[in-house]
Amino acid sequence: KIPAHKAGGDYSISVVGSEKVRLSNVTFGDVWICSGQSNMEWGMRLVNNTPQEIADANYPNLRLFTVQKRIAFAPVTGIQKDPTQLFGVWSPTTPDTIGKGGGAGFSAVAYFFGRELHKQTGVPIGLIHTSWGGTIAEAWVSADSLKAMPDFTQAIAQINATAQGSSGDNYDSKMRAWWEQNDKGVTAKWNAETPEGGSGAWETMTLPTAWEDAGMKDFDGLVWFRKEIELPESVAGKEATLTLGPIDDADTTWVNAKLAGGLSVYNASRSYKLPAGTLKPGKNIIAVRVLDTGGAGGINGTADQMFLKVGNEKISLAGAWQYKVAAELAKLSPLPVQQNNNPNLVTVLNNAMIYPLVPFAIKGAIWYQGESNAGRAHQYRTLFPDMIKNWRHDWGNRDFSFHAVQLAPFKAIKDQPEESDWAELREAQLNATKVLPKVGLAVITDVGEERDIHPTKKQPVGERLALAARGITYGEKIVYSGPIYKKMKVKGDKAILSFDHVGSGLEARGGALKGFTIAGADKNFVWATAEIDGDKIVVSSPNVEKPVAVRYGWADFPVVNLWNKNGLPASPFRTDNFPMITAPKE
Repeated sequence: KIPAHKAGGDYSISVVGSEKVRLSNVTFGDVWICSGQSNMEWGMRLVNNTPQEIADANYPNLRLFTVQKRIAFAPVTGIQKDPTQLFGVWSPTTPDTIGKGGGAGFSAVAYFFGRELHKQTGVPIGLIHTSWGGTIAEAWVSADSLKAMPDFTQAIAQINATAQGSSGDNYDSKMRAWWEQNDKGVTAKWNAETPEGGSGAWETMTLPTAWEDAGMKDFDGLVWFRKEIELPESVAGKEATLTLGPIDDADTTWVNAKLAGGLSVYNASRSYKLPAGTLKPGKNIIAVRVLDTGGAGGINGTADQMFLKVGNEKISLAGAWQYKVAAELAKLSPLPVQQNNNPNLVTVLNNAMIYPLVPFAIKGAIWYQGESNAGRAHQYRTLFPDMIKNWRHDWGNRDFSFHAVQLAPFKAIKDQPEESDWAELREAQLNATKVLPKVGLAVITDVGEERDIHPTKKQPVGERLALAARGITYGEKIVYSGPIYKKMKVKGDKAILSFDHVGSGLEARGGALKGFTIAGADKNFVWATAEIDGDKIVVSSPNVEKPVAVRYGWADFPVVNLWNKNGLPASPFRTDNFPMITAPKE
């Protein structure tokens, strides 16, 4: 430990013990933890305007540090180092260093956040990037904190058994036994890989799509897909590649009754090598078994992500597929838990990628995560604030600032109002700003893509996080948030809404206000007309005589345009407290 110093550099520090160690090019400034799942991990080589952004990344006093991915079943000390990839080492920001430190370079959200803070405050900024794509929030929480939540009792017991060496992780054999027990496609001998498709009728679905968008509303469980394709004589004896795009959650894939591959990683793209002899001239059959355990499910990427490549020829697989439901999730036995190198286990990322950082003095943290917990948004209302309190406790700083990114719009735009687990997760994120001090939220309803869970526009994400930090952490007298719903008053057939963070005033971007729905006592939400009246919004519908509730942006992909005149979008919200679809079923 050394005392606080005036921000700036560069300094050298000598540590004298049995020998002398000299550290040079040391800078004093504010250090931020940057954590979450894939949208935080998303590297600089994958953002829009990549060449220019990387070329301009030259900030000697914006220092970068990337924590290498690692799990642990008990808290560990020390950080693994790989200087060739800039893991576990500090580096000034240059076009070279910004392109390293991960699969596609340093975290784009973290960099744009740090760059904006550095420019606006003049203080050197250190960014510690510690994230892992596709991970659940409870992996980033300590066992002591999770013990207060009964939902995680069994999972913690499994982790403790593994830490003590008593579990014996024989995951593959456990999964084989699980499939045999639970998959009717096997036990009923559907033979999805045969020309006849086995017994029973198959239905048709146009892929890619989330199966909830194809008539299987709110379905979680096990589904088989199959497709027959005709191939020419030229495929004989050739290797090939089968690409299916992202699948939610797990798949097992066969081609002509030969196992092609399988992956149990949520929304990761599937690409499987097919050895010579797998394909044959004439009729070929692709069979894909998909297991979804929550939220949207299915083969749900884009059409150009589904293809078979043989040599230089690419054959599209998008379009009509046959499908058959094998079992609902509620009728399946509990899934085995893979222990080895699985980041989606409770506590394992806190143990290996947060706990070792705890001695470091930090200004605060930024967080971009929630996609993997959307199906359990009701639980997230407690889990997320508890995680923040956990980190603050471990650092011995009970009110360090914590700023999160609200989920971006994703999945199909809907014609009619309906319930949404993603909307409930956004509400859970917003709730943390109300129940804890010094928590900010970057709203990004204008940054989203229907078919890509990873929007490439990361600049506004980082910049809005920096605004929250400037207003909450650094105490600047600025507007750092878009409008936040405050209260509703009903007058006749109209609902009158008030807001915090109005700033210089409310405005509708690009025409009349949109994204508002209204409901009466029947709780049936319909599209509403909304108009700005000073610092309030008046909402109504000729179909609702006596309003009881209003919602705004309540959708997987909200199409909305309420902003304040300071250039920040309003957070989606609801005025009601109707039961959440992600709440535990009684």
